[in-house]
Amino acid sequence: MNHQLLKGKRGIIFGALNESSIAWEVALKAQNEGAVFTLTNSPIALRFGKINELASACNAMVIPADVTSIKDIKILLEKSVTILGGKIDFILHSIGMSRNVIKKRAYTNLNYDDFMQAIDISALSLHKLLQTALELDVIEEYGSVVTLTYIGAQRVFTTYGDMSQAKAMLESIVRSFGYHYGIRKKVRINSISQSPTITTAGKGIEGFDSFYHFAEKMSPLGNANARQCAEYCITLFSDYTKMVTMQNLFHDGGFSSTGISYEVLKRYRPEIDE
Repeated sequence: MNHQLLKGKRGIIFGALNESSIAWEVALKAQNEGAVFTLTNSPIALRFGKINELASACNAMVIPADVTSIKDIKILLEKSVTILGGKIDFILHSIGMSRNVIKKRAYTNLNYDDFMQAIDISALSLHKLLQTALELDVIEEYGSVVTLTYIGAQRVFTTYGDMSQAKAMLESIVRSFGYHYGIRKKVRINSISQSPTITTAGKGIEGFDSFYHFAEKMSPLGNANARQCAEYCITLFSDYTKMVTMQNLFHDGGFSSTGISYEVLKRYRPEIDE
């Protein structure tokens, strides 16, 4: 379905790695809705991912950038404005990485250098991006910045590790920078708290299959998939959500508001009927 919701809009999409990435789906949907954009990821991700295939499909330029480097972010923003022919209307920040999680380190036995790297990549990168964009004045009035998070920022998921703190900081930056960017430039900033989604990053979390299926049973509508998340992102990039900012928006089929579902309850009390 094509409504041309983003016709004439320019953007930057961070984090597309392969077909299972939410950012990959966002790029395809944005292109279908009339947007032009650049794609970016870290140099190492560009070597091991398939982003060039996506770029070809979307007629988009790929610009490598280390999101922990303000120098790289500045180059990315300036090149994007030049390539796209004007200021940016939307940005997707789909970035997260924890070596502690990858190494399956217990939360009570973290490597602190890796912890700080997780914070830098997964959360501070958004602040660096926004601060640099504000200094360069490269985002259009009522432009939209969307980042992806998870309910593990508010609740304990035992194998989510230090990503819980990283996502909590990310959501705090959304609120704080959302205020300042809104006051100065009318730019809106929101986070989407997505269902557990089968992506390369998601599958790297120990026990992912278990809490994916648990969330599916807990959510009245089931888990939201990557394509549905992309569609939600498009609405937040569009002019129909101009007054939505500083929000953490749950896109999880109702999981975040459900205490216990019949599906889960019946696992422990089979005699209970709906």
